[in-house]
Amino acid sequence: MFAAERRQLILEMVRANGAVSLRELARVVQTSEVTVRRDVRALEAEGLLDRRHGGAVLPGGFTRESGFPQKSHLATAEKTAIADLAANFVEEGEAIVVGAGTTTQELARRLARVPGLTVVTNSLLVAQALAHANRVEVVMTGGTLRGSNYALVGSGAEQSLQGLRVSRAFLSGSGLTAERGLSTSNMLSASVDRALVQAAAEVVVLADHTKLGTDTMFQTVPTDVITRLVTDEPPGHDDRAGTELQALADQGVQIAVAGATGNAGGDPVPARPQRRDVPVPGPRRGVPGGGQALRAASVLGEAAGAGAERARVADMRRR
Repeated sequence: MFAAERRQLILEMVRANGAVSLRELARVVQTSEVTVRRDVRALEAEGLLDRRHGGAVLPGGFTRESGFPQKSHLATAEKTAIADLAANFVEEGEAIVVGAGTTTQELARRLARVPGLTVVTNSLLVAQALAHANRVEVVMTGGTLRGSNYALVGSGAEQSLQGLRVSRAFLSGSGLTAERGLSTSNMLSASVDRALVQAAAEVVVLADHTKLGTDTMFQTVPTDVITRLVTDEPPGHDDRAGTELQALADQGVQIAVAGATGNAGGDPVPARPQRRDVPVPGPRRGVPGGGQALRAASVLGEAAGAGAERARVADMRRR
């Protein structure tokens, strides 16, 4: 493929998706990441796109939101690895909330085997992944269906979450920075995500390395409220992603990296991070008890009552 054809294809992918990783671009155009990076630089010089940490985005600073069909084909291997690792943080008998997104959908598929679990979600995709899990109770919010990501949004979704209390929330988004935290490109989705966060004692963000350093329009979770980030290992050349991980760790976010060798120490996160859980140095603002997991203390209507009771009993047994 000639350079002009390759660059045109790269430009079409970025225009269709809003943001695409170098790894994905290289796979589609069937060339190396080094060559793709050179093409992206050339397109940036023409003002046709902007480079971001490990990828390319539409020009203008803030990326727009991609639809589900585009997102489902981006960074699939990374999302699988993140979901595998994130599932280890879910315990039997818990009550949790799981937000909308393709990465959280992957997580939901792995939660089907956790007995006594209650999952509150505004995502049709998450609910579908758990529909046949006999040992998992699924509670859906109300709201208006947003077709681009199959999520329930609006005042109905937010009101149905009032009075809810669960151990932790698992959320994804369009971008993550140490300065602003997690963000998304849609106002309605951001508002529901904030309501999900208010219901949880801990907040776990699932974000692949292409989202690190990307800032989008609406903030959903400030950095000081994020308990843990589960991500994948950035490519060796992506120093800025490593810098962003370091900045997040410095602000007290626990970093769990999928696909790297184990190292549970609290040392600074390097440019190519080892798999680790960086301890939170002190209580997180907005997270009761310094981020210690709580069991469900209240439920979303009568439908979640049995799940919350199981969570309470399981907690008493563990004590």
